[in-house]
Amino acid sequence: LSPNVVISSLGKPVTLHCTLKGTGDEEVDPPDVLWLRDGVPLLYADTNQFQFHTGGTGWTIMSTLRYIEKVQLPDMGAYRCAVLSEGHQTMSEEGSIQLEGLPHFSVEPQHMSIVANVSLTLSCVAHGPPEPVRVIWLQDAPPPRFTRTCCISFACPGLNRTSTFSCEAHNHKGVATSGSGTITVLPSKPQNLRAAEVTPTGLRLTWQPAFGGDYPIVRCTVQAKHSGESSSAGPDEMIHNQNVNVPPAAHFIGGLEPHSLYAVRVACHSSQGPSDWSPWVELRTKEGVPENPPVNVSGALNGTDVLVTWEEPPGKLNGELQGYRVEYSTPLIADAGLDTELSINLSVPLSNVSFRVCAYTGAGQGPWTPTQTNEVTCKQQTLPVSQTCPSTTPAFSWHWWYVVMAVAGAVSIAVLMAVYVAKLRRKETRFGEAFEPMMESGELVVRYRARRTYSRRTAEATLNSLGISDDLKQKLQDVMVDRHKLTLGKTLGEGEFGSVMEGMLTQEEAVLKVAVKTMKIAICTRSEMEDFLREAACMKEFDHPNVMRLLGVCLQTVESEGYPSPVVILPYMKHGDLHSYLLYSRLGDCPVYLPSQMLVKFMTDIARGMEYLSSKNFIHRDLAARNCMLNENMNVCVADFGLSKKIYNGDYYRQGRISKMPVKWIAIESLADRVYTTKSDGWSFGVTMWEIATRGQTPYPGVENSEIYDYLRQGNRLKQPPDCLDSIYALMFSCWLLSPKDRPSFESLRCELEKALKDLPDTQDPDEILYVNMDESSMELGAVGGRDPLCGPTPLCLKGLDSVTTVEVHHPNRYVLCPQHETNRALSDSLESLDMRLSSSTATLPLQPSCHSTPNPTPAPTPTVELLEDRDSSRKMPWQ
Repeated sequence: LSPNVVISSLGKPVTLHCTLKGTGDEEVDPPDVLWLRDGVPLLYADTNQFQFHTGGTGWTIMSTLRYIEKVQLPDMGAYRCAVLSEGHQTMSEEGSIQLEGLPHFSVEPQHMSIVANVSLTLSCVAHGPPEPVRVIWLQDAPPPRFTRTCCISFACPGLNRTSTFSCEAHNHKGVATSGSGTITVLPSKPQNLRAAEVTPTGLRLTWQPAFGGDYPIVRCTVQAKHSGESSSAGPDEMIHNQNVNVPPAAHFIGGLEPHSLYAVRVACHSSQGPSDWSPWVELRTKEGVPENPPVNVSGALNGTDVLVTWEEPPGKLNGELQGYRVEYSTPLIADAGLDTELSINLSVPLSNVSFRVCAYTGAGQGPWTPTQTNEVTCKQQTLPVSQTCPSTTPAFSWHWWYVVMAVAGAVSIAVLMAVYVAKLRRKETRFGEAFEPMMESGELVVRYRARRTYSRRTAEATLNSLGISDDLKQKLQDVMVDRHKLTLGKTLGEGEFGSVMEGMLTQEEAVLKVAVKTMKIAICTRSEMEDFLREAACMKEFDHPNVMRLLGVCLQTVESEGYPSPVVILPYMKHGDLHSYLLYSRLGDCPVYLPSQMLVKFMTDIARGMEYLSSKNFIHRDLAARNCMLNENMNVCVADFGLSKKIYNGDYYRQGRISKMPVKWIAIESLADRVYTTKSDGWSFGVTMWEIATRGQTPYPGVENSEIYDYLRQGNRLKQPPDCLDSIYALMFSCWLLSPKDRPSFESLRCELEKALKDLPDTQDPDEILYVNMDESSMELGAVGGRDPLCGPTPLCLKGLDSVTTVEVHHPNRYVLCPQHETNRALSDSLESLDMRLSSSTATLPLQPSCHSTPNPTPAPTPTVELLEDRDSSRKMPWQ
């Protein structure tokens, strides 16, 4: 009797029976029955077997396979029973156990963590019997936020909130529910980790915070280590491990070593947990100055030669050693390079010489050694300091010679001025001395003074001939200037649409030096002339220190043209236009470094002027560095405003003229639609800021004017100049936003620039510093970058002084004198008697260096500021 087919449910007991009949000797035991499931023997199954004789030699064996406990899925299968007798195996027919019940799960949702907004796949596998089994997904149950019928997997496009998932399995026996898997949404790793500020002892880090889905980022952890250390180091082994509240996404790491390489990383936290760490970013601190001065400093003095020797400073250099500086009591500072000795040749023998030495790196000079006064050598014999050489003839004093030269120069200038005035008066009439004053009976014979009109029409007659309205003529009373009062001189500059000439404007009490701007744009109708004159009348009312003042307008009649051409009279600007000033500082015969404070001040001045113009609802249309002028106080004045209206609204965009138009300064909407607003002026201001930051470079190098519109439409903008502050470039970039309404106003730009200027370190107090120009032909900038003579040769001798004076060479033949003894006041008084120009502001000096080279020129130092203690008082000296 073979096993039957048993159909049951999970968890219920099941029993299988097998009966075997046979014959044999009564004394021989019947064989044992072996159960097999799917062909595999069940050696440890729970079986009961009993046998009995049926008479004669017959016997019967009955075997029972029992699952007393709850039957499980592994118990399903095909069952047989078998016996082995006399080497022959006998098998029964096949029976089976089949189970039916609720579905069971082989794969259930698991707990996991993911990054916000990242897709994932969840799995849930359920089986019968009976089949089929239908799986339903549940989210955040109960109650479920959504259900989805699926077989085994569920693809989720992304989560922004932590959720719990489970699934239900259905067949015709009922429903089974799986365990729950919680999907925790963590922030993504931070991006764009960089150093916004680098100092010798610290790094200011900024980064883009991670995205945490519906959970805001509450803090970030910043770690730093020495570059090259094991990346598996724990938090306790980091040199910096600190939690930072955000926003802002910034942190300053202090206490670092100068000129050292560090690795930093950031992880951000939300309420659900931390993000992954950002990749390690290696950053290097700036160089610092040496910790200690050189050691073993000594000197040997022999007549006019002294050999100073020293050894490298101990301790940390905090950078790459670039050389040594030796200061001696002439007073002079000499650069010894990387040598550890320097031979100094003095012009005259001295009773003694004092010197000190310091080492310097790219960040500046380190501490000085104590001042040493060397012994005296007289006729090849060294004497103690207390003894002196035999008295010699006193050195020639140049002080009285300075006084004599100053008096002679003043007399010469007075004579030249008298001759010039006499010649000027003689030119007032073509009749020479015929009408010179002569006395007859105590009275003048002739009382006539000829005006050089040459039949020219007055301004009023010209306006009447043009048919200008009476109201407009009333407004032009203080604007129009008679042409005969204006004398034109040399041409200062010429452009595509006009030229600038030097001129003299005759007023009632004086003759004023002015700049005269002529326009090449023809005025063809009376309405165009009225528009121009009405705008000039409005500009005459402008009163702001950073806006060019309009002195007047005159009309110059040309016989071949129907309408006169306008001539604009402006104040003469001593230092010319800003673009030439910047360009000369970078590419002139003697390039100099302009500090960031000066550049930001230029930007601030322009922003103030443009804020004033925009408050008057006045649109510039041609803002650029070339149209900003520098007055005698180095303040920037916005010029050429409003006068270019006809250029940009006319037909000058036609093919052939586009290459000569300043399109690189024009806003993108103005290029497309010829629409000009205060916001388009803001775009031009951003380009002007870029010009200042690059010290006069041309915007968009390599891009043709005809290509600039497509270049901008593709999203390209001017790149950040080297050494430009991030905050300044951010202001520039905000001026170039595609939508004009998104650009900042000039009031906002002015506030931000004033804040940036205030945050910059202060320059040295000019009262503490004496600049002396040592060249023979000091010059100052003219209107277009030329030079005007200031003074003649001025020899200067600073030799023979016994006192020690600290100096530093800024440019060839220019020295900064920091007095250390009361005796130096005599030197200052004598310099003042020569009427030598002293520094009134640090901004006016960099473009007046000497162009004469010296045997050992001192490199211009990086503009940093230190404070050195005066050895004789508590007053601090600024060293740049």
